Amino acid sequence: MMSTLDLRGRTLDVRFLRGALPRAEFDVTAALEQVRPICEDVAHRGAEALRDLGERFDGVRPTHLRVPAEVLRAALEGLDPDLRAALEESIRRARLVHADQRRTDTTTQVVPGGTVTERWVPVDRVGLYVPGGLAVYPSSVIMNVVPAQLAEVGSLAVASPPQRENTGPFTGYPNPTILATCALLGVEEVYAVGGAQAVAMFAYGFVDDTRLVDGEPVVCDPVSLVTGPGNIWVVAAKRLLKGLIGIDAEAGPTEIAVLADDSADPEHVAADLISQAEHDPLAASVLVTDSEELAEGTRAALRRRVPATKHSERVVEALEGTQSRIVLVDHVDAGLDVVNAYAAEHLEIQTRDAAAVAARVRNAGAIFVGPHAPVSLGDYAAGSNHVLPTAGCACHSSGLSVQSFLRGIHVVDYDEAALRGVARHVVTLAQAEDLPAHGEAVTARFGDEVPR
Repeated sequence: MMSTLDLRGRTLDVRFLRGALPRAEFDVTAALEQVRPICEDVAHRGAEALRDLGERFDGVRPTHLRVPAEVLRAALEGLDPDLRAALEESIRRARLVHADQRRTDTTTQVVPGGTVTERWVPVDRVGLYVPGGLAVYPSSVIMNVVPAQLAEVGSLAVASPPQRENTGPFTGYPNPTILATCALLGVEEVYAVGGAQAVAMFAYGFVDDTRLVDGEPVVCDPVSLVTGPGNIWVVAAKRLLKGLIGIDAEAGPTEIAVLADDSADPEHVAADLISQAEHDPLAASVLVTDSEELAEGTRAALRRRVPATKHSERVVEALEGTQSRIVLVDHVDAGLDVVNAYAAEHLEIQTRDAAAVAARVRNAGAIFVGPHAPVSLGDYAAGSNHVLPTAGCACHSSGLSVQSFLRGIHVVDYDEAALRGVARHVVTLAQAEDLPAHGEAVTARFGDEVPR
């Protein structure tokens, strides 16, 4: 069911581990040239290109690219009460956690009369992408919208692909649960656009004068930042358009790593590995352990559980893929070296003294501590964010948060005396860099003389 990588007795330096540990094959570079004409088409033809591309890739030609308000209301009114309660609790917990992330402005007095203030300013407008391929992700609506709202972003829009199986009032629109979640969060601007063309739509905007609302054309203004997970085409479009727009990350297939010793329950470990494998045939499930007994027990549990799970074919493909392994190590300390080098999107710690072990982890998108904190909790209702760095990017990047939607701007405020006091140093540094006009911009304020 899962191949073994035996690292016992090896020297586990970072260079060796980066070459030895499994990764999904996810060639964004190869996809770039395929999404380039899609993005250029949207840039040049706008709304008509988006309708054509929806028909081509999603099998749906949306009548309205922007979902009408009455459709959002209908989705919310038709939402199953139990599902609504679950979504509302997920929103409540996410708001609790993300509210504490808001930064405050800080002013530092460098000298009398000279201060530097760091102001935290939200981006003007964001585009939030919610995938709609192999599964429906209302939770991703929450994870994108809540931090953007708490960052006080002035304008936000959601895009999700139209679903060909929709009927009735939802024909030609995204999944009704996605729409209902947008309505719960108070999001009014939602587009029935998916894939690379959604990223291009956010980057370039469009004016649709063939579809009037209250006598006015539908307008999607360009955004400053695009966030949210997606398939390889979405990732490639993000890479292509980065610079014109900001992006959160180039998210690859989902990953789970479990660091466990013989105190872990193999049934728990197997269930957690399967939970991520059901996302995608490229999903990575990795168990790192110093216990052969746990490894064999987990294999036995997988053999029982996989055939019984709904998406068993997808799970089998993921678990048997080159990206998934059981990694044997000599001890938990060696396991820490492995998981720090792997830098998993999701890392579970199922060991003795799990909190102490988790405190030694340096690289992970999110850490789940002990037997009662499965990744699924974080996916939906822990209060944490599930939009996380993949493909080892957790060694340098963070998951989505309120901070993702803020920019730090330095405000420099010096009076004449404060500038006079440092002028000689500025002139000296400008001369050292052979940029004399830099120094002259200071001395011009003092009769073209260096102040004494």
